[in-house]
Amino acid sequence: MRLINVNAFLEREKFAEERQWRANSQPEVLKESYDWQEEYAILSHRWGKKEVDYNEMVDLMKMKKGDRDEIRACDGYQKILNSCKQAKTDRIDWLWVDTCCIDKRSSSELSEAINSMYRWYENSKICYAYLNDYDGWSFPTKKNKIPRSNGWPEWFSRGWTLQELIAPRKLLFFNKQWKSIGTKRTHADDLNKITRVPVDILMDGLTSNRPCVAQIMSWAASRKTTRIEDQAYSLLGLLDVNMPMLYGEGKEAFQRLQLEIIRKSNDQSIFAWVPDRGIRWHGGGVLADDPSFFGDCQDVEKMEHDEYMIHLQERLPDCSPRPVSLADERLGTCSVTNRGIQIWLLITPHDNCPTVFFRASLACCRWDRRPMTIDLALWGPNYYRYPSTTRMPKSPPLFEKLYLSYHSQVYPDSTFKLGDYCGIHRTLVDCGFTYRGSTPQSAPLVTTTESLVLSGVNELAVVIYDEGQHGKTRFAVVVGYCFGREWVHVALGDCAVETWQEYAEKVYNQMRKEGPGPMTISTRDHTHTHIVSENWSGWAVELTRGGSPEKSSKSTSHWCNIKLFLCGRTHCDEPGRGSIKGNSNKIRLLAQMTKFTPDLNGFVDRDVTEVRKVAKAYRA
Repeated sequence: MRLINVNAFLEREKFAEERQWRANSQPEVLKESYDWQEEYAILSHRWGKKEVDYNEMVDLMKMKKGDRDEIRACDGYQKILNSCKQAKTDRIDWLWVDTCCIDKRSSSELSEAINSMYRWYENSKICYAYLNDYDGWSFPTKKNKIPRSNGWPEWFSRGWTLQELIAPRKLLFFNKQWKSIGTKRTHADDLNKITRVPVDILMDGLTSNRPCVAQIMSWAASRKTTRIEDQAYSLLGLLDVNMPMLYGEGKEAFQRLQLEIIRKSNDQSIFAWVPDRGIRWHGGGVLADDPSFFGDCQDVEKMEHDEYMIHLQERLPDCSPRPVSLADERLGTCSVTNRGIQIWLLITPHDNCPTVFFRASLACCRWDRRPMTIDLALWGPNYYRYPSTTRMPKSPPLFEKLYLSYHSQVYPDSTFKLGDYCGIHRTLVDCGFTYRGSTPQSAPLVTTTESLVLSGVNELAVVIYDEGQHGKTRFAVVVGYCFGREWVHVALGDCAVETWQEYAEKVYNQMRKEGPGPMTISTRDHTHTHIVSENWSGWAVELTRGGSPEKSSKSTSHWCNIKLFLCGRTHCDEPGRGSIKGNSNKIRLLAQMTKFTPDLNGFVDRDVTEVRKVAKAYRA
């Protein structure tokens, strides 16, 4: 640890002011020690455009007068000077400032400093928090006109200043003119309102009763850093983690941080993040992209082992003692492997697709003391994080060993082209159908090209067609994009029941709730779905890939054709069956849509008509 000798710095500054500058008689301003025992003050501030670094602090006495005066006049130097004056007033002989006390030419020294910084602030005698953009004469209790930092002084919105707020036992705030405006203890309630950090943490720091990972992350959710890697590095001390610095790795730094936390602790709240609605979530991994994903986790708490075991026993009442004892032994065990994060979790299969979608129970909770849950999708050998649905699964829960994927893969955009060679609109017009509109607005249908673009893990759009003003039949083409794969679903409606906008919204919400389960058709299956009305039948919708992928600077678009055609014996293996032989779920779906009933072997008997209430239920 390298510190500024307060008396030496002020003496050198006095020589400069009195023009008694002699390079061979300057005191040693910086001193380094590996076992620092003396009391020291520490500065917390917002970095500006011109700061004084280690080289300038050491070589200041050797510079030409013009260069020397330029440095002494800059804001960065004035912060150091005023901090030394305050330390002198507080009878403290040593001061640490991050701008000049770290030789950033040495990557090892920089890494050591960042990993030790929380401890250095914690061990300081006093911390001076300088609010460079606030000129009020009392502590800010209301938002003022500082738009780039949400109305508060910018110090409260920066990533690094979070640990600098929490770690010091004594923290004194200064305004722009270096006038004292209060302490952390006297304004703990105001600081809680501004930063969402609990009052007891502000008063006592991170004691042995440390909050869970998700709650600590939530304090940093809205904070900004100049370097994207510092979103992770600024949290090391708060999360009690050490790891090397690799500037240039970008968002990988935050992923490395989460993996280090998982290796060190069994805190499952690290998986409890929920992306804000305004965040475009592209990845399917179980790790968050950045701290903003934990913005709604300020009240999350870790469940103790015994408390969670009671929940397990309630959920598994019919199991023999062996599975419960197995859960007691393996609960909390977690390891990071090259395949994924190996962990034992209580999972409940979703009713609509029990082999693909699951709801996992985590050993963390909110005020109601009920375990929080996340939705997972089994895709290949690994489980991926999946946007939560509103439907509660009713299947029996299982305590299973899972491999959770931690790679946040960004999938290329997928462009759905709603048309065959002649164009779907032309075909529909010939059959008396009209395009009405699409939802949501974030994925509009471009009518000139008959296409729309989807991206992400669970993106979908609904396109509505009907028979016109006096017709009764309406259908919705639902296109979706899940983990890099496209799917399509067709739903039937009645024009007399609701407007097309209401119908589109209903279908969209229903599909968002259900997720792409057995009622969807993948492009890899090369299947089609029949569309039937009272006066118009025989037509089917088919989704196929079309052409080679087109690459751009940002993404690769896979073109998919949604083809409308007249289905007959030439297209189906047998009438009414389509190309879905061997898949009982899809045969059952096709039978509902064509009003024919399949037998237990999956064959369709055209002489048996489906009960009318089934068709109504499907439309609903």
